[in-house]
Amino acid sequence: MKRILFIEDERTLQKTFKDLLEKESFEMISAFDGKEGLSLIKTEKPDLILLDLILPGVDGFEVLKRIKVDEEIKEIPIIILTNLEDMADINRALELGATTYLVKANYSPKEVLEKIKKALK
Repeated sequence: MKRILFIEDERTLQKTFKDLLEKESFEMISAFDGKEGLSLIKTEKPDLILLDLILPGVDGFEVLKRIKVDEEIKEIPIIILTNLEDMADINRALELGATTYLVKANYSPKEVLEKIKKALK
């Protein structure tokens, strides 16, 4: 069973994705801030990370930076799922090593699920 870590502070969105992913036989692990997310990446070794950029404490850009310099976890695919749609933010996230960048308003949960499946192939 593939494990997905969702680092997102919005609990409603966490629940929506947990329900959707579990129906598709994925296991979802939740983190509600960047610090907790970084800790769970190390202990849980997810197959993919869904990451918001606007997070309390350690923001998503910093989480991305820390993942990509860590030999143990740097190969984990990371899908950014955020409301930030400025080209500078998109370019920065991709330069830092994000696999895919999705703006929440432009994708339904089912479309995000398809992106997750594609990234895991």
